[in-house]
Amino acid sequence: MRNLSADVVACPECDLLQRIPALPPGGTACCPRCGRKLATCKPGYLERTTALAVAAAIAFLLANLEPLMGLSVAGREASTTIAGGAWKMWEQGEKITALLIALFAVIAPALQIGFLLAILLAVRRPPAPRWVGTLLRWMEIAGAWSMVEVMLLGILVSLVKIAALARVVPGVGIFAAGGLILLLAAMSSSFDPREAWSRVRWANGEGPQRTLPSGGDDATETGR
Repeated sequence: MRNLSADVVACPECDLLQRIPALPPGGTACCPRCGRKLATCKPGYLERTTALAVAAAIAFLLANLEPLMGLSVAGREASTTIAGGAWKMWEQGEKITALLIALFAVIAPALQIGFLLAILLAVRRPPAPRWVGTLLRWMEIAGAWSMVEVMLLGILVSLVKIAALARVVPGVGIFAAGGLILLLAAMSSSFDPREAWSRVRWANGEGPQRTLPSGGDDATETGR
């Protein structure tokens, strides 16, 4: 059986096997059968994504260490953080809700950012270790479960309802959570998983070998 090169991919939509040609900066490769976008050349994605991931890590720490908002009622004041709110719900018997908040708003975003930072550091000098491939899979799962924006939307709805009963003072944490949502989106958009996969060491211990397309069904190149 002839081994396929690292540039041969199967279209996720129609399963057509094809080679990805060398793309110019900003170029995009699409499937010639169904038009599905297969790859995009993002020059400087390592430095850009690393900067966004570091900024997201800082915003995540601020969102979990600084108060989201403060409430003042009849001279009494109270404030809490994301993790603190989950812990309070646990103490009040709402254990399922507390676990969901901790999973979707704390654990999943932390894993997504941590996995991506580890991947970016490992792929700078190819071939990257094989465990990078495992982190790439787990990062995709963690990103799917990260729902900071849902939590922030719930907080904003609560602010509108509580404003008539108490004085609400937005804290640093709520602005950090808003920035975290934007940074996570920018981080995911800037990252090029195909390029990272191409740098991962193969199971047989060899480094990835990229070949130029030479005939056959090649992906079309668009969007320069």
